[in-house]
Amino acid sequence: MVGRIPQSFIDEVLNRTDIVEVIDTRVPLKKAGREFKACCPFHDEKTPSFTVSQVKQFYHCFGCGANGTAISFLIDYEHMEFVEAIEELARRAGLEVPKETTGKQTQAPSTLPHYALLERVADYYREQLRSHPQASRAIDYLKQRGLTGDVAARFNIGYAPPGWENLAAALNADNTVRKQLLELGLTVEREKGDGSYDRFRDRIQFPIRDRRGRSIGFGGRVLDDSTPKYLNSSESPVFHKGQELYGLFEARRAVRKLERILVVEGYMDVVALAQFDINYAVATLGTATTHEHLERLFRTVPEVVFCFDGDRAGREAAWRALENTLPVLRDGREARFLFLPDGEDPDSLVRKIGKQALEQQIASATHLSEFFFERLTSRLDINSIDGRARLVTDAKPLLGTLPDSTFRQLMVEQLAALAQTTVERITGRLEIPLPETTTAAAPQARPVRQSTGKSPVRQALELLLYQPSLAAEIQQPDFLQHCDVAGVPLLVEVLELLRQHPDLSTGAVLEHWRGREESRFLSKLAHWNPPLDDLELVADLRGHLNEIQLQYIENRINFLGSEQSQRQLSRAEKQEYGELLLQSHKVRQN
Repeated sequence: MVGRIPQSFIDEVLNRTDIVEVIDTRVPLKKAGREFKACCPFHDEKTPSFTVSQVKQFYHCFGCGANGTAISFLIDYEHMEFVEAIEELARRAGLEVPKETTGKQTQAPSTLPHYALLERVADYYREQLRSHPQASRAIDYLKQRGLTGDVAARFNIGYAPPGWENLAAALNADNTVRKQLLELGLTVEREKGDGSYDRFRDRIQFPIRDRRGRSIGFGGRVLDDSTPKYLNSSESPVFHKGQELYGLFEARRAVRKLERILVVEGYMDVVALAQFDINYAVATLGTATTHEHLERLFRTVPEVVFCFDGDRAGREAAWRALENTLPVLRDGREARFLFLPDGEDPDSLVRKIGKQALEQQIASATHLSEFFFERLTSRLDINSIDGRARLVTDAKPLLGTLPDSTFRQLMVEQLAALAQTTVERITGRLEIPLPETTTAAAPQARPVRQSTGKSPVRQALELLLYQPSLAAEIQQPDFLQHCDVAGVPLLVEVLELLRQHPDLSTGAVLEHWRGREESRFLSKLAHWNPPLDDLELVADLRGHLNEIQLQYIENRINFLGSEQSQRQLSRAEKQEYGELLLQSHKVRQN
């Protein structure tokens, strides 16, 4: 905990913050490979040496050495105090800043009273579904769609009755509340400035909730064929359509360990699927799937399945989703596309074929790579030289947006096979580095990187800061708890933090050491990247841990050997000495 703001809240703020967006609004950035670059704002230079990593949520200048997180940037660039920087990032994320005093956590007075008002509005809509004279139309509609009261209650579904000024009257709204209703997009100001009227009228109301379960806006669906079929709250201080997903909070609450999320079109699709116990569907809020949506989804699950109509319009929408997905497809992330039969939506299809059959279709949905090449080749004659050349030309800007990863390399190999050319030629045209070449010699154990002269502790920390998720891939060795090798206590602390909080970005990890002596050392390590995309980072980390263990064993062997030359070792020490020699041999074999 830094200052009076809980560390858990700082983690959440950074989890909802994109450092690229924070910096780009102040210092324009340009994409450079998997990172972003600019001339450093902290010293004069003509050649850009200031880099920002979206994956790590960390910036570093190779010229002056400035580095840090989104919080650090606001402190250094905007000259904010630490608390001011947190408040600014929290405001962008629509969060209230809690405080800790005397060891107990209390909630600070909200700087966004809109949340409390939104809950009152949600309560009002729910009550109207139960008691309004015309609510029977809404109830009949929901029953017709097969919804039970339990599912309606789980999603807090309500009803906005007909009429123009119901909301303000029901809330006994004074001028302050009326102004807040306008700010939240729940009412609309009349053209002549003569008061306001309700945005939602005679609609079924779906509260849109953030990750903490707070209502941040509403979506309303008509009960007939009038338009627009779906109507959302307008942008507000707490609601940003391009960042929020309907049903994500409910999915996280319903499924203990989410492995897959299905992205559908509308609120009713999400709710109807939940009725059939398919509790991992979400919907965008009248917008295409954005970068922010995708980052949020992939931080939650490794696999995202997009559900679209199978007609031309649906496939065009799917292609736009593919284009937006490519830049976030790091290793360990997978995207698929489920195309529905003509005239069907997820709601109607699940009623027709049932949960099991639909989930089988979801599980076998088209892989992004398959859709990618199917789309590009369908318009070309790849049996001709011209067609194959055009294929490479069309694929170039798209594959260039992929992060450096195994997936990108495999996509390049597939493109080379379809174009009947070599990976080297494709790679050269796309300006993608080739993987390290390997010889045909017999396979050997992968050597740990030691040519740099760095200690294995330092190299292990570099790997963990480069890819914090590696901590979940290994079992922390018991010997580390009593190892006297320099730097091991810090390594243990980092491993334990990442075991408790596996979703932390590099930037969020560094914030746990703000104000401590180790902070500068860790920040220095955080800008390290592997020379090329490395497919065996876990093996490297295990190798470094083996080296640390070997160093610890040899230190102990040397100590006992030195003691033996001066005195008679005890029986326990002799036994330990022998065990250490055997252990040293085993570790070397690994």
